[in-house]
Amino acid sequence: MSITHLVTHSGGFHADELLSSVILTRLFPVAELIRSRDKAWITPREDRIIYDVGGQFDASAQIFDHHQRPNPLREDGQPYSSFGLIWAQYGRDYLRAMDVPEKEVEAIHGSFDRGFVLPVDLVDNGAVNTSEAGPIFSGMTLPVLLESLKTVFDDREEGADDRAFMAALPVARAFVEAQIKRKAAKFRAGAMVMAAIEAAGEGRVLELPMGMPFRAGVEKAGADHLLFVIHPRGTDWALTTIRVGDDTFENRADLPADWAGLTDDALEAASGVKGAKFCHNGRFIAVGSSRDAILQMAELAVKEALEK
Repeated sequence: MSITHLVTHSGGFHADELLSSVILTRLFPVAELIRSRDKAWITPREDRIIYDVGGQFDASAQIFDHHQRPNPLREDGQPYSSFGLIWAQYGRDYLRAMDVPEKEVEAIHGSFDRGFVLPVDLVDNGAVNTSEAGPIFSGMTLPVLLESLKTVFDDREEGADDRAFMAALPVARAFVEAQIKRKAAKFRAGAMVMAAIEAAGEGRVLELPMGMPFRAGVEKAGADHLLFVIHPRGTDWALTTIRVGDDTFENRADLPADWAGLTDDALEAASGVKGAKFCHNGRFIAVGSSRDAILQMAELAVKEALEK
């Protein structure tokens, strides 16, 4: 029997059932989304998927709640929210619906689970406190931002909660789809980066055909000798550094200190390169007007880095 209804609870919403709805509405686009706590709706049937309500977790019966005791846990003991349960059951099909190549489905499924789904699960279950991010960032986590789209406390107009939920759904969808597309793009970039590394040989500069994620490929290849990356950027060319890790701004090598913050004539004078156009004050990116100019700038940057 086909799925005709997607059922979650009524009233105010949280990020987990909203994000679950993103997954399910793509997979079952003709199914009606029902928000209800009525017993008739939250009782399992073949024609419906029930989530974040109902007091049961039984994938075979298509009900995915996590509020009951004992609550469903991951293999490592961390708690699921409805989003984690839905992703575990339907995430691979969702990736296929997003045209992710089959050979990448498992890797992207796991990566998205760890980096996107798990944090939502933990916040929803109170296993982490968003205030631990500090007063500046505590209100900027995705669950908090999505839940800020709920109605205000004194908006009691009939249907207000449902309208707010449906208005928030495309916002949540944009975040999920953007993350999936970026992860799929990294896989496509990986093959291009590996080819460029082979072409670079023992050189210190990696030349790419366009801007793309490259650090994961550089690390995977063990190309520790590479210091800088160049690639075309519109009509210009860019010279960028290579960070030593995801959680740091430290680079394998910085661009020359006397280039910092300079543009055009001033940068040409400081570098001696005709066509040098810009260097960020942070010394992690510079721009030249041509490939020849950026190669000269890269050569100078490598020379200074190796002399230190």
